[in-house]
Amino acid sequence: MAGACGKPHMSPASLPGKRRLEPDQELQIQEPPLLSDPDSSLSDSEESVFSGLEDSGSDTSEEDTEGVAGASGDEDNHRAEETSEEPTQAARLCSRTEEAGALTRDEYEEDSSDEEDIRNTVGNVPLAWYDEFPHVGYDLDGKRIYKPLRTRDELDQFLDKMDDPDFWRTVQDKMTGRDLRLTDEQVALVHRLQRGQFGDSGFNPYEPAVDFFSGDIMIHPVTNRPADKRSFIPSLVEKEKVSRMVHAIKMGWIKPRRPHDPTPSFYDLWAQEDPNAVLGRHKMHVPAPKLALPGHAESYNPPPEYLPTEEERLAWMQQEPVERKLNFLPQKFPSLRTVPAYSRFIQERFERCLDLYLCPRQRKMRVNVDPEDLIPKLPRPRDLQPFPVCQALVYRGHSDLVRCLSVSPGGQWLASGSDDGTLKLWEVATARCMKTVHVGGVVRSIAWNPNPTICLVAAAMDDAVLLLNPALGDRLLVGSTDQLLEAFTPPEEPALQPARWLEVSEEERQRGLRLRICHSKPVTQVTWHGRGDYLAIVLSSQEHTQVLLHQVSRRRSQSPFRRSHGQVQCVAFHPSRPFLLVASQRSIRIYHLLRQELTKKLMPNCKWVSSMAVHPAGDNIICGSYDSKLVWFDLDLSTKPYKVLRHHKKALRAVAFHPRYPLFASGSDDGSVIVCHGMVYNDLLQNPLLVPVKVLKGHTLTRDLGVLDVAFHPTQPWVFSSGADGTIRLFS
Repeated sequence: MAGACGKPHMSPASLPGKRRLEPDQELQIQEPPLLSDPDSSLSDSEESVFSGLEDSGSDTSEEDTEGVAGASGDEDNHRAEETSEEPTQAARLCSRTEEAGALTRDEYEEDSSDEEDIRNTVGNVPLAWYDEFPHVGYDLDGKRIYKPLRTRDELDQFLDKMDDPDFWRTVQDKMTGRDLRLTDEQVALVHRLQRGQFGDSGFNPYEPAVDFFSGDIMIHPVTNRPADKRSFIPSLVEKEKVSRMVHAIKMGWIKPRRPHDPTPSFYDLWAQEDPNAVLGRHKMHVPAPKLALPGHAESYNPPPEYLPTEEERLAWMQQEPVERKLNFLPQKFPSLRTVPAYSRFIQERFERCLDLYLCPRQRKMRVNVDPEDLIPKLPRPRDLQPFPVCQALVYRGHSDLVRCLSVSPGGQWLASGSDDGTLKLWEVATARCMKTVHVGGVVRSIAWNPNPTICLVAAAMDDAVLLLNPALGDRLLVGSTDQLLEAFTPPEEPALQPARWLEVSEEERQRGLRLRICHSKPVTQVTWHGRGDYLAIVLSSQEHTQVLLHQVSRRRSQSPFRRSHGQVQCVAFHPSRPFLLVASQRSIRIYHLLRQELTKKLMPNCKWVSSMAVHPAGDNIICGSYDSKLVWFDLDLSTKPYKVLRHHKKALRAVAFHPRYPLFASGSDDGSVIVCHGMVYNDLLQNPLLVPVKVLKGHTLTRDLGVLDVAFHPTQPWVFSSGADGTIRLFS
């Protein structure tokens, strides 16, 4: 009876595979009264139930438990007919065990044994090892975990997605092949990790930092521990270095500075092959071949086994001298006095001297290089797309050469200046001339304001800079630009400036002109700052005032340099830092505008710099020269050129970077535009990749002049070029 009552009341958690009681069934169990007989004796297994211990025989299955329970029930009924005392004692014992089982079941109310706990116990091994087997591992009982009979295709997944509302949180366990449903906590954890947050929701990364080392004077030091022993014991590494230096001084490898001895020093060719000698220490030294020591065969009284027989003697005589193992036949003499002189002694000694004399004393390292390996492995142009490949549109309307062009920040409009005294505004998509402004002089430079909220174009004409409102596009933008220019109030006491700001007449205002900045010398270049308020110009003058900075909002001009170093060719603003790049004929200087100091000087090694462009990231610069060179500078690497490209045959007139794509282009007097792929990596250890990808031709040479200016579209991989033939061409 003890075994029949003890088995069913064991902890369900300790019996794998057993079915727990349902909540309704657990509520029906009533607490039986405790036994009042203190003298009642229990067996060891029964006491283990009351003490919270489990029976060791708890590994039976559910069917075995039920069978044993049924058999025990029959046996109990049979015994109840015979005696009446034993059922009463058994009922009391079973009531105690049921009470103990109910206490243990309350601890595992949240568990459900209906869900099979399948865990793969193969460990951290590649699942590819099980590709040829029908199973993917073994569970906790050592049974195989079989793969699904049929793999689910996209149709099955779609049907599951439509039927199962929890499909979005269901994932497949590759170790068991079963579908797992993620809980709300797991889903929230995944969302936090995807947002880059911490896994623990209760962690606060913005807690106030506690400064351990403060500036307050402390009575006691932070630590009062004695100094380490290694702080006053000499370092073993330094001791080894000192010992090496002492050894080098003793060997004579390190010598003090003495006057140079003019007498030449010679190496002894016949010196002893000592490893400590000078020739022996030389890493390229080849020691002379050693002669083999004499053996028993060369003795005057060799052992009998070394003496050849008559057949061996005849065979040795018939062999070629090269094929013989020994160049002599062993002979036996009664005494050393009877040994004759060696007939080939002088000849062999002479050959030995020839070997030593003619032996090469130094290794010649032969380099077996395949000529194909010397060619750099460049990627295919197809892998570097997109880039312009063909001519798409031609903008015709100028009667003389087009010196300059500029694209609006949105990429919808194009402005061009020509020697015919006109400034034309084009629509990029249709090549239609929207507006023509007669300025009455040669337009040498033109620049569209890079700020998309300001509709303003600056043009350099003779000794003046004209600010035009093209009145294209958004009318609100055009009106806000005029309001910005009209909001200026002149100061009561005007300051002395290197340039004069003049208002335009009503007639010029109807044509689009807004302001005129007059200078004392002709203006050769005009460029905007990235924010659109400052303007830098270059004057064609031999004086020190060659570069001026204008602020449109305050109508203020200033000369940043007291003196100039040579003739200034062009200037450019750094895209992100307060730097101004000034290119002269032989050098490029980078100035810090806030500190008012020279930061870096680049040496392009060219005869005459013609143009310059700054990479959108600001770490690389390209410049073109009249000696047909395109020079790439890496500002983080060196002040010398990183790469010099000589693809053009004539002088370079203009260079440009694309603001978004890794492209840069150069225009030359040979009438071609060369587009190159210039990828700049974020890794400082990786050099930029420069690959020419396309040569674009279309302009005809006029007066030995070809392409005069190039500019990229701000958003598309298109390039514009203006030429001496009076046309503007779009390549896409």
